[in-house]
Amino acid sequence: MKLKRIAITGLGIVSPHGNEPSQVFDALCAGRSAIVFHEDHGIVLAPSSVDVDATAPRTRQSGVDRVSQFALRAGESALADAGWSPDESPWAPDRAGIFVGTGFGGTAAVSEACRRFYGGERIPPLSVVAGMANAPAAHLAIRTGFTGPVLTFSVACASSSVAIAAGAKDIALGEIDMALVGGAEAPLVASMIASWQAMHTLATVREGDAGASCRPFSATRSGLALGEGAAFLVLEDLEAARCRGARIYAELAGSGTSCDAAHLTKPHVEGQVRAMRAAIRQADLSPADIRYCNAHGTATVVGDEVEAQSIVKLWGDDLDALRISSTKAMHGHLLGAAGAIETLVTTLALHTQRLPPSAHCDDPDVACRVPLITHGAENHPTMEAAITNSFAFGGTNSSLVLRRAH
Repeated sequence: MKLKRIAITGLGIVSPHGNEPSQVFDALCAGRSAIVFHEDHGIVLAPSSVDVDATAPRTRQSGVDRVSQFALRAGESALADAGWSPDESPWAPDRAGIFVGTGFGGTAAVSEACRRFYGGERIPPLSVVAGMANAPAAHLAIRTGFTGPVLTFSVACASSSVAIAAGAKDIALGEIDMALVGGAEAPLVASMIASWQAMHTLATVREGDAGASCRPFSATRSGLALGEGAAFLVLEDLEAARCRGARIYAELAGSGTSCDAAHLTKPHVEGQVRAMRAAIRQADLSPADIRYCNAHGTATVVGDEVEAQSIVKLWGDDLDALRISSTKAMHGHLLGAAGAIETLVTTLALHTQRLPPSAHCDDPDVACRVPLITHGAENHPTMEAAITNSFAFGGTNSSLVLRRAH
């Protein structure tokens, strides 16, 4: 059986940098950080938050958590970008699927229910359906009328990357014709923030310079900056997309998933190498063909060093031709939605032949000897393929390889 090739034909985003993919990408290429100073319950942190007024007003209703608001806005934007409207769809409803990744689901709904319970107040009757992890996918299905597979993946920070890979595989096998894939996360509630703080994973906020608090691969990195938002992509059978005259941003050429099976929080070189190698092999490429890596790069001390070691091990003598950056330095770590926003960024990097920088890394760690982009965006007019990594707590690793559309 010949597998179908996968085209990326629509992009949608709700992010701290805004809700237009090209504007968000331009901001990242300019090195602009959306991370800001914030203090919550005595915890000082630098989060990257979304203005909820930027989401569609009709999504602000009982039973629709913030995470679902983000998913609805970003998902509908991606579909519109691909040529879909509520009145006209290029795809039959039963041949269209929705694949969503989220690490925590409706954290605001769960947190509010707990607050009201311990405060002796009435709990909102729709707390369960607002907080459940599959709510964003369910709302998208209701809004679009898609009746194919509607699935939710919760694999910590690899959630949306795994969701994207799953949607692509269903198209490749001919199970469906298109997939709306991506992720959403809204973790900026007090209990969640305090939990991350208790793990000592959050970045130390520098006085007057919160925007530069997250510094992946820097010798002075101190941790991650929490972020929120959503990103979605429309995937289609490449041949069918060409026949209908769709704009093709890039081709999703390969995916690879592995598990470290070693530790809940400490990453593992061999596991990461297996995921990257599998994605590159599925794309029928070699590491030498990959010229850009959008790294997982969370700015934790151990995580960045292990990822750097994994990249060095896989690329070997071809390392010097690779360019690397972590855009989490500017939009923060969106946890379960990180893979989605970074796949969108990687798609636009291939489409525009521009590579965003790894911001705030003026002093690269000598233990992370990889070719970082540190002084502004770079133009790469001959770049044909790129990879994006998502490496999760629990040991799940997911890598996606994208190829330039011709």
